[in-house]
Amino acid sequence: MYKIEFSQNASKQFDKLPIEIQNRVSSYLDRIRIRPYNYVKRLIGSPYFRGRIGEYRIILNIKNKELQIFVIEVGHRKNIYN
Repeated sequence: MYKIEFSQNASKQFDKLPIEIQNRVSSYLDRIRIRPYNYVKRLIGSPYFRGRIGEYRIILNIKNKELQIFVIEVGHRKNIYN
């Protein structure tokens, strides 16, 4: 099972989200801990992955050797890819 870790920036972004979205993001992260590649897509031209939760996105880095999922950014889809 993978361990979830937030970057400092992602932690601040997560705290600013509405409570219902925070709950949805948390449940999504719990689900991908077992088999992350079933729930994420690789970003084109990038080593990172994206997770989709309705209109919100999570940018992730998956480290297989350490069994770690590192959350880089969390936000609305219109702002996350800038």
